[in-house]
Amino acid sequence: MTANPVVHASFTIERSYAASPARVFAAFADPAQKRRWFAEGEGWEVEQFDVDFRVGGHERSRFRFQGGPPITNDTVYQVIQPNERIILAYAMAIDGAPLSGSLLTMEFVPEGTGTRFVFTEQGAYLDGKDGPIHREEGSRELLEALARILGEPANPAA
Repeated sequence: MTANPVVHASFTIERSYAASPARVFAAFADPAQKRRWFAEGEGWEVEQFDVDFRVGGHERSRFRFQGGPPITNDTVYQVIQPNERIILAYAMAIDGAPLSGSLLTMEFVPEGTGTRFVFTEQGAYLDGKDGPIHREEGSRELLEALARILGEPANPAA
């Protein structure tokens, strides 16, 4: 038995984008676009980023932050409804040690000519190595990176 119990938690982030649901959805569906906002960034070294965007398909990435240990993200797409929603399950590990397992639901809701994006993560965070507060902060940073790819201004509430 491990000393640290599993922490179960959920969080939801809502973010409005001026871009249409189809445009925001495309930033997830197109591997080149997704790599730009999801995997690349200052201080990050991407070693692997493979995407098979279909129900049952996998997304696998391996990266390091500022030369640190390898972090892996292994995703399986559960539900894909174009321009409406994506549901996926993913597990993360750091230096080969399991970090978390999560179910992630993303909804692309029309809002005028733009999109209200609803991001809900239900996670199991292991052995005190990560937790919902850090995961939510990281998710907010990713959604701001997505905004930049969409050509949108930063969200001061993020």
